[in-house]
Amino acid sequence: MRHLGRALLVIAIASPGATATATPIGLSDRCPASFEQRDGRCRLRTAYSQYQSLRNAGVGGLKTGLPPFRDGFTPREIDLGRYLFFDPALSSNGKVACSSCHNPAKAFTDSRGTSTGVAGHEVKRNAPSLWNVGFLQRFFWDGRAHSLEEQVQGPLYGAAEMGTTPVRLVATLNGIPAYRSLFTLAFPDAAAAIRNDHVYRALAAFESSLVSLNSRYDLYAQGVGDALSPHELEGLNIFRSFVARCAECHTPPLFTNQQVAVIGMPEPSGRPLDPGAGAIANEPMLRGGFKVPSLRNVALTAPYGHAGQFATLRETVAFYTGGRGHAVPRGEQLRIHWHIWEPKLSEQELDRLVDFLGTLTDESFRPEPPTAVPSGLPVPH
Repeated sequence: MRHLGRALLVIAIASPGATATATPIGLSDRCPASFEQRDGRCRLRTAYSQYQSLRNAGVGGLKTGLPPFRDGFTPREIDLGRYLFFDPALSSNGKVACSSCHNPAKAFTDSRGTSTGVAGHEVKRNAPSLWNVGFLQRFFWDGRAHSLEEQVQGPLYGAAEMGTTPVRLVATLNGIPAYRSLFTLAFPDAAAAIRNDHVYRALAAFESSLVSLNSRYDLYAQGVGDALSPHELEGLNIFRSFVARCAECHTPPLFTNQQVAVIGMPEPSGRPLDPGAGAIANEPMLRGGFKVPSLRNVALTAPYGHAGQFATLRETVAFYTGGRGHAVPRGEQLRIHWHIWEPKLSEQELDRLVDFLGTLTDESFRPEPPTAVPSGLPVPH
C-alpha cells in the first residue's frame, strides 16, 4: 500500500439508503513513493536528479535532466486529494469522479476515444493520462491552463464533464462532516469553512504525486545495458534519428517538449476540424494545434490522438510517415509544424518504434484507490 502512516478518524460512511457503519478514514503522514519528506513537505527524488542540464546531451540524450517539478505539498494534502479524486460527490449528479475519466487501472485514462461525463454527455476530446503531470507547464490538449489548480477547474465545472459550480462544490463538501474533519487536518484554516482553493490545491497535490520514471527505458538510460532488447534498441535509435525526428517533439526523459504543434491529424469520421489551441489564442497559426503529449505509459493508453482517432500505436506511428499534411481536410490551410515531413519509414522501422514505445511503461508507483470515500457514495471503477 502506498500511503502507510495515517492520522485516523473514525467516520460514519454509508451509501444512500444504507445503514451507516464506522469506517476508519484518515490522512497519510508519510510521503508517497519516490518522494522524501523534508520539513514536513514531500520533495521528489529520482535517478535523474543527478543530471543538471536539459541541453547537455542533445535531442533525446540519455543523460538529460528533467524539467522543473511541482512538489512541496504535505502528505496530508496529497492524501486528501486522493479521496477527492475518487469521490463522485464532486460532480453535479453524484455519479462521476475525476477517476471516472482518469482511471489508474487504465494508466489514468478511460480507454475511450472521447470521454463521457455527467448524464452521459460526450466530451469532445480524449482523456489524457495524468502520469508525470507535475512536470508540465501547460494543460489540456489545447494548452489553455498553466497550473494544476487551473486545470482541475476545467472538468469540475465543465457542463459535459462533472457539471458542478464553484458554489455548489464547496456547499456539498462543507455539508459532509467527514470532509470538514479531513480538510481541517490538511488545511488548518479550513476549520471555519472549506474553500474552493483548498479543493484545487488538494487535487493538484495528489496529481503531482503520480510519477512514472522507472521503466525499462530509464534503466537503460541510467546504465543498465541489457534493459532493452535488440529490437527495442533499434526502435530507440530510430526514435532519436534525424530521419524519424520523434525525439525533437517527444523529448526524453519526459517524452514531450510541452509545446503546441500543428501536425494535421485527421478528425474522427463525420466530425469537423477541432481548431485546438487556435481557438484559445485566436491565432490562425495555431489552428488545429494541440499540445505534444508525453509518451510515458503510452502502450497502455489507447486509443490515441486528441479525439482517439487511432486505435493502436502502430496506426499512430504510421500516420507520421504518410506525408506532410496528408490528412488535412479539404479547404483547410493549416500551418503544419516543420518537423512533420515524409520520413518514408519502412514497415519494419515502424514495428521497431512500437517495440521501443513499450519500454516506457512503468506503473510501479500507481496509487491505491480508496475502498471508501468520505461522502459514502460508491467509488467509480
